[in-house]
Amino acid sequence: MKKKISSIPFSGTPEQEAKLKESIAKHADDPGAVMPVLQEAQDIYGYLPIEVQKMVADGLNVPLEEVYGVSTFYSQFALSPKGKYHISVCLGTACYVKGSGDILNKLSEILGIGAEECTPDGKFSLTACRCIGACGLAPVLTVNDDVYGRLTVDDVQGIIDKYNG
Repeated sequence: MKKKISSIPFSGTPEQEAKLKESIAKHADDPGAVMPVLQEAQDIYGYLPIEVQKMVADGLNVPLEEVYGVSTFYSQFALSPKGKYHISVCLGTACYVKGSGDILNKLSEILGIGAEECTPDGKFSLTACRCIGACGLAPVLTVNDDVYGRLTVDDVQGIIDKYNG
């Protein structure tokens, strides 16, 4: 699944940039420094916008293409910000055959965003994942650490309302 790049403007703080520069300096002489620096950058910013990737590439003196390649290859990295309430819909086989694709579509319709996007107010983000290991509860979605199983499309609005209150 191709990762989407965020359409929300980047707004890093000087404090975040200082922490990133500290991380880059700490790993500057390490072979394979891109991975640990990106992990720390994501901890600092919550995701890896292109502006952060450029700072990492410049700071480590590696091509931006290498940093972007690592950022997009590993599923642990996000190119768009996560909302206060991060919704992840399982599209693994058990969930998919029981209708999780329809649930994802309904969430997209209600929230006005697609998978790998965040609402402009930063309240909700939406991700499609492969398997969360709750196949017996298929179809499943999570909102942060809350798990919802045996869902139908009709359950979606109520789940959103719970977090909108």
